[in-house]
Amino acid sequence: MRTRLRRLRVDGREFTWKADIRHVPGSGDCHRGIRVRAWGAGKNGRALEADLLSASWPAPWGACATDGVYPTPADVRRIILYALEHGWDPDLRGGTFHLTEAEHAAAFRLPAFLITDRLRDPDAPDPTRRVVEVWSRSL
Repeated sequence: MRTRLRRLRVDGREFTWKADIRHVPGSGDCHRGIRVRAWGAGKNGRALEADLLSASWPAPWGACATDGVYPTPADVRRIILYALEHGWDPDLRGGTFHLTEAEHAAAFRLPAFLITDRLRDPDAPDPTRRVVEVWSRSL
């Protein structure tokens, strides 16, 4: 299946983005993860990458099997704006600017997602614990 690239205008500038569905293993379940990548200066510009963790809980047959959450263009706009405010320069050539859990999770959250490092680092904090904490606070 071919990846779909989407376009989004933010503050008069056009960005290209994509979101790939992944699975994030946790101690209590498998969770839906989404890797969002965005570019603001073509394929040679510095990419933005944010690994998102679905905040949906509980799932009757496992979150990996039944969770259908996917980032909206409004979510991606918020990611881009946050990254621009926190040091992402899409005009730089090459490389990737990562929104990491360790650096950004306390300050940035989307309604349906948390930032996770678990997609890149299997030793990152347990996603099940974080999802359950967020879900418990929303009750």
